[in-house]
Amino acid sequence: MGKELSRRDLLKTLGLATGGLLTLPLHGFTTANIRLYIPDPDKYPEPDKPVTAITLGAGNRGNVYGGYAVQYPDHLNIIGVAEPVAIRNERYCQKHNIASENSFHTWEDVFERPKFADAIIISTPDNLHYGPCMKALAMGYDILLEKPIAPTEKECRDILALAKKTNRVVAVCHVLRYSPYFIKLRELIQNGSIGELISIQHFEPIQHIHMSHSYVRGNWHNSKETTPIILAKSCHDLDILRWMVGETCEKISAFGDLKWFKKENMPVGATPRCIDGCAIEKNCAYSALKIYYRDRQRTHVFDLPDDMDKQGDAILDRLKTTNYGRCVYQMDNDQPDHYTTNLQFSNGVTAAFSMEAFTSYEGRRTRIMGSQGDIVGDMSQFTYTNFLTGEKIEWELTSDAHGGGDWNLVSDWIQAVSQQNSALLSSSIDVSVESHIIGFTAEKSRLKEKTKNVIL
Repeated sequence: MGKELSRRDLLKTLGLATGGLLTLPLHGFTTANIRLYIPDPDKYPEPDKPVTAITLGAGNRGNVYGGYAVQYPDHLNIIGVAEPVAIRNERYCQKHNIASENSFHTWEDVFERPKFADAIIISTPDNLHYGPCMKALAMGYDILLEKPIAPTEKECRDILALAKKTNRVVAVCHVLRYSPYFIKLRELIQNGSIGELISIQHFEPIQHIHMSHSYVRGNWHNSKETTPIILAKSCHDLDILRWMVGETCEKISAFGDLKWFKKENMPVGATPRCIDGCAIEKNCAYSALKIYYRDRQRTHVFDLPDDMDKQGDAILDRLKTTNYGRCVYQMDNDQPDHYTTNLQFSNGVTAAFSMEAFTSYEGRRTRIMGSQGDIVGDMSQFTYTNFLTGEKIEWELTSDAHGGGDWNLVSDWIQAVSQQNSALLSSSIDVSVESHIIGFTAEKSRLKEKTKNVIL
């Protein structure tokens, strides 16, 4: 790692002229509006012509990445969409002025036409990543691929092999690599600011309502139909640990289980749906009526009408007809609600990663231990402590979702596609497959109750 940096060099690395609290003036962030608006023109110059793209899946992530085109039409132009939910399709077409002939019901429909754009944005459900990705590669499209790459290790390796064979640009949406917080942590590790890296503790609090919404009632509630939660929720974190350590992971030991959201914990008087006169509904932290109807949390999944007066009735209808209205103790869910993974890397560094459902808060927490100093942070700020002097230096930012990484990722991808150079990507398919293999190995370790070697 090299010798420890001097205080002057460390402050320069952190972007500080003096010690004390830092609110770093990162390009694109303001205190008034925390959305990333301005790509750095030096790193992300305007391409000679906009990259044209077709979005497969006009849900949350498709709108996040596609939103870049609305703000920067000279960089990215969305000219097509495939989305089976009519209201999502219609809204996406309106947002991007998509011609009617380029509006498709399913992803398969897109590929019945000859190639008519530069790239494909794949933001379909997890179990619908493999098919469109393989077809897009075969037809010569470049790809922005939402994580996880695919539900199985074999499918991930197949996509990697075809990407190499066709020499296409494939960026995987490991957006934490583009978060200023993790970029700065990695820089301090790599430049020797904390001496030799010894170990890392990393914690992802899912938050109890997020867990019940996404992994008990929601699209990812059944690992056999979608993806194990360690991939669906935390392949970001496994990837960022591998990226910060800078060496391959060799061994994994994982533990975890579904402890709470199951029938034996169902309160007396609970009904199959929260809306069916459940006797304990008003005393249940996971009441669908409370979460979605009374508190109006996470209602984006319901594709509500624009008319506010009609939204309440629409929510009640969804609670009668979808899994989001079902009792959390009577679902067919199998995803663990607590998961601990221990990793050993080729340089002897160890990492302990914990993913927990039962928290009142979200936002990743990180502790990095080095021979000459340590760092403690929570995605929005961190504190560096020098062991020799005892001096503490604080770094802070105001960030959007994923710590400011979403649109930085899109900007990076646009440059790679425009220049046909995968080396411009931080999260290319090559490196992303490795972190997925780490996740699949962790799941094997958890299920087999054995330490497993990572076979790349």
